[in-house]
Amino acid sequence: MVQITKDDAYDAVRPDDFPAMLEVERYGRRSTAFDKIISATHDHFWDPLDKKYIDFDAPFDIENVQMLPDEMFPFLQTTLADKLTPKQRIHYANQAARWSMSSILHGEQGALALSASLCHVLKDPGAQEYAANQTREEARHVTAFSAYIKARWGSPLPVGPTLGNLLTEMVLAPEVYKKIVGMQMLVEGLAMGAFATLYQKSADPLMVKLCQLVMTDEAFHHKFGKIWADRTIPRLSPDEQNLVEDWAVQCFQTLLFNLINPEQMKSVYASVGVDWQDAQAAILEAFGDDARREQMKQGANIFRVLVKTLLNAGIITDRTRAFYAMYVDMNELKNEGTRMVGDDIAEEGIRYLQSINSGDVAKGRSLLAAE
Repeated sequence: MVQITKDDAYDAVRPDDFPAMLEVERYGRRSTAFDKIISATHDHFWDPLDKKYIDFDAPFDIENVQMLPDEMFPFLQTTLADKLTPKQRIHYANQAARWSMSSILHGEQGALALSASLCHVLKDPGAQEYAANQTREEARHVTAFSAYIKARWGSPLPVGPTLGNLLTEMVLAPEVYKKIVGMQMLVEGLAMGAFATLYQKSADPLMVKLCQLVMTDEAFHHKFGKIWADRTIPRLSPDEQNLVEDWAVQCFQTLLFNLINPEQMKSVYASVGVDWQDAQAAILEAFGDDARREQMKQGANIFRVLVKTLLNAGIITDRTRAFYAMYVDMNELKNEGTRMVGDDIAEEGIRYLQSINSGDVAKGRSLLAAE
């Protein structure tokens, strides 16, 4: 095991070394790096079981109204999909949305478990408190997405093997850098891109509101990974840099595979009488490299946000730049600065929550773009 620790705030022990947590000196060595994030927890508090924040009883005609536009589903832009009836197209799109929301739910469960695992290994009391706070916030995400999926479809779809294996590897990894790069940067970066896209594109007001509320938390989780990167990446040896970069590439490939590979969505295609292999062939025929690259240029594109996160953190160098350049215009990203497409959405959501938590519910409603 290679434990890359360049800053005392991220000092870690083995998960079974609880005696290290009882060392008297440890209690007095609290880093201040995470205090602002911890203190801000109250600014974005929300309760998925309290209807003043979100009401999962809000109706939606899932049989006749398509939640997300055709442009979000490559299959619906193929000649094979042209053979579907209008009803079948809606059914496919909404079942594909169910698969996506189920994947998000599984990802939130992974983030919950991973955050809890950090509490067992991080020695710094401030870092440990932050991880405990994130665990609490991920738990409410699991509650919220479970409630949304139950309201719209009754139950979630099983996790795809690709995503399931990656989440398991990250949660059980003894190396802290794998947990932080894999979850706090890549998965959280992917989540911010996904939620921004759903917020902008969804025809279901409840999905829009849920995504914005979750983004108010995810923006802070993302900052924890950025603090790690700022304090760690510039101090890595060449071999350590390679380890981190290779792990990021591996996670990126896995997440990309999970999102676009029809094999992961066999049941969704089967629900409209289409074999997943036929769907895969149709998608490959319809979308070449140029078409995929053009799609990636959209500001809210999920993987574009993810690559920008890695680039800003210094985890993409000349050694791996060409790999990401297959999907994203790297020069364009570099010139954009550090602002993310989801930042404005999250900030608006925080203002909404602040007004509700201060008792000014009417003002809060006027701030939330979802209403």
